[in-house]
Amino acid sequence: MSELALIGKKIGMTREFYKSGQSIPVTVVKMEKARVIQVINKEKHGYNAVQLGYGKIKNSKLTKAMKGFYTKKNTEPKKILKEFRVTNTEKFKEGNEFGLEIFKEVKFVDIRSKTIGKGFGGAMKRHNFSGLRATHGVSVSHRSHGSTGQRQDPGKVFKNKKMAGHMGDKLRTIQNIEIVKSDLENNLLYLKGSIPGSKNTEVLVKKSAKNIKKLTILEKIEAAEKAKKIPDKKKK
Repeated sequence: MSELALIGKKIGMTREFYKSGQSIPVTVVKMEKARVIQVINKEKHGYNAVQLGYGKIKNSKLTKAMKGFYTKKNTEPKKILKEFRVTNTEKFKEGNEFGLEIFKEVKFVDIRSKTIGKGFGGAMKRHNFSGLRATHGVSVSHRSHGSTGQRQDPGKVFKNKKMAGHMGDKLRTIQNIEIVKSDLENNLLYLKGSIPGSKNTEVLVKKSAKNIKKLTILEKIEAAEKAKKIPDKKKK
């Protein structure tokens, strides 16, 4: 089940306190339950995958084709449809639902969400340029990005040159975020630190792609407590 992902909504930030006195900043994400809409088999389609549906949507907002699709599948319409490749499709059946329980034994997750849009940003704000000098002949161009092109050869500005432009509002993935705790009753996931996006941003949460061996905060606290209990040999 860890091959799959859930979609949630970023509620905001708070903090968690531990017995050791540590205060950890956490982001609260309200998770949506996922429903299996379609099971894709290798024999028929050439690959194994599961199509999941998230969120609610009004019938009036659906196209005729999508209305027919959901009627055929005998399920309520879903706002978002996503496909996930899986090794084995036998454990999935159309109509099955699952939520936070798929992250029960998962310590670290990868997050994908859209960053806050900041409109048109200058070179200093967007790319951390230092700007031009404050004095010595620099006139009305202190925050400009300076020279951008070349001379007659090649006589153009190369593609991907760092310049002023649209800032933010891009999909970004943050890897190896620790799950501090999960609230199964209210479908809430508490993630360590901040994640991209403003409040009510759609967040895709899936098991960490990398093999993480680092300790969680609770494991670190437990290790520190054990170390305190072991008597120091040097003192003897």
